[in-house]
Amino acid sequence: MTNAMFSFGEFNFGGVRDKLSSTDKGSDIIMEEVKKIGKQVHSYEADNWGDSGGFGSLGSDYGFYGNNHYSSELLFPKFQQQEEQQPLVSDYGLFDAMQFDALFPPFQACLEEIGKLEDIPTLVPHVEPKKEKRDFSSLAGLDLLNNYGSGFKRLNGERIFESSNYTACTDQVAGRKLSTEEIMRVAGARFIRTSSQASGVASMLSHPYEFSFSGLSVEETRDVELVEFLLASAEKVGYQQYERAGKLLNRCDLLSSSTGNSVERVVYYFSEALREKIDRETGRVTPKGLGNKPSFDVNKAMKRPNETSLACQIKIPFGQVAQFAGIQAIVENVAEAKKVHVIDLEIRNGVQWTGLMQALASRSDCPVELLKISAIGTSSRNLIEETGKRLESFAESMNLPFSFKLVMVPDMLDLKEDMFELDSEETVAVYSEFAMRSMVAQPDRLESAMRVIKNIRPCVTVVTEVEGNHNSPVFVTRFIEALFFFGAHFDCVETCMERNDPNRMILESLYFGNGLRNIVAAEGEERKIRNVKIDVWRAFFARYGMEEIDLSPSSLYQVDLVLKNFSCGSSCTVNMDGKCLLVGWKGTPLQSLSLWKFL
Repeated sequence: MTNAMFSFGEFNFGGVRDKLSSTDKGSDIIMEEVKKIGKQVHSYEADNWGDSGGFGSLGSDYGFYGNNHYSSELLFPKFQQQEEQQPLVSDYGLFDAMQFDALFPPFQACLEEIGKLEDIPTLVPHVEPKKEKRDFSSLAGLDLLNNYGSGFKRLNGERIFESSNYTACTDQVAGRKLSTEEIMRVAGARFIRTSSQASGVASMLSHPYEFSFSGLSVEETRDVELVEFLLASAEKVGYQQYERAGKLLNRCDLLSSSTGNSVERVVYYFSEALREKIDRETGRVTPKGLGNKPSFDVNKAMKRPNETSLACQIKIPFGQVAQFAGIQAIVENVAEAKKVHVIDLEIRNGVQWTGLMQALASRSDCPVELLKISAIGTSSRNLIEETGKRLESFAESMNLPFSFKLVMVPDMLDLKEDMFELDSEETVAVYSEFAMRSMVAQPDRLESAMRVIKNIRPCVTVVTEVEGNHNSPVFVTRFIEALFFFGAHFDCVETCMERNDPNRMILESLYFGNGLRNIVAAEGEERKIRNVKIDVWRAFFARYGMEEIDLSPSSLYQVDLVLKNFSCGSSCTVNMDGKCLLVGWKGTPLQSLSLWKFL
């Protein structure tokens, strides 16, 4: 087939194009954009927060699981001991096989448990597309910002807010601690209402709130006010009223902190991002000038084992949830293959492949003659080679025939299928974990990769991506999307890690901080982070003749096993969007896992 058939053409990675262009100042009105923040799954049910079977949790009240006799030690047999007694990184700076085993627990144990089950019930709730609701006034308060048009309309420059929504908002949250996202929703509802009466900076700073904080604690009240200042400053930046925005950001700086609670930390880093955007827009700092600052390459950092990434692997459930389910899918699709070839588009530290090795090494009915992993790289050759050595060492400890191949190209445009040295007897699977999102800003590179994958025709392509809409050309749209997205991440870290944990500080300042700053402050080619949601990826993959396939009950059961071994597992929500698994925090989707085959 000709290349023209696979041309990107006019594919729009922004999804549905914004109705207002990025140059239209009217489109920067923050109240009109907040309504576009919408969780694609049900809201996290407040009444179930303290229960192990909270909404979306795989540890639901299914009788089968309530009575099963398998303990958490089956999945994490040495987890606690290794965490307390052994350093995360050896003196050589690499993992040995035992350390890998502790960080990514025995996968075959999961398979053995699944094998004992005759029937696996439906574990993950399916989410039907939401129908348009006409009676907006009856919506729950904490869902207000998901349906922002319900309470706010802009008619001839006049703002109108339906008071019933705000009353429902404060009534619903009474009596329990709010999540970071809920604080933002309450703040958004109040911000709309106060903005209709006090549009000036002086009025905003004096804060003559006429609306009660019924049911909120002192800390929550303070947090709501803080988020309101941040929303107001973002609106002023959208209007290019930088002096007014600066005054509001000064108030944010006084009330926020990089060492405070999750809301204070979110506002701290978003305030920094807004200041950088002001500096860029006013010429105080140029992109070239910013290049003189010490840079942090997240992808490079993830290619080498370090205490921060390992702490996240151990304490935060998202990574293991997607990895276990994705590996289970590969195991099932290569069940009859004696030669297995996995192509990893972005290998990073490679810890997930120890699970695949354990599963393949345990096969007795169809022994594996060779497992080959090909890792594509455009930089950091030494780090990828180190990953290969660690995997070779682990495979040797499992007596598994193994080969590691680095496919190094100066540019993804140079990628060709013959570089993988394919064997006609091999069964090939492709694994893409947060790899394609990095090429959204370079569509010709992504197109090149997809052509190669199509020519290889793998038995399955496993895709894990960020479930976020961070590619809008409109500043305020990106700001609001990023605020809720990172708010959920900060809330998760607040729950899963100690407040003074140095790894938490590194995670928030370098990994989160750099990411949100690029989304909020940068424009044009400087804006590298352009995450899109699963519906956009579906439209994109369809252009290459790819069909989405179901995750098996066994893959979903892997998710259940993982979540049961995290103390915060009940707050990690999983739902099915069609055939795709959405993994989130308290109802806010953060990651997607989908499986694909070529027709």
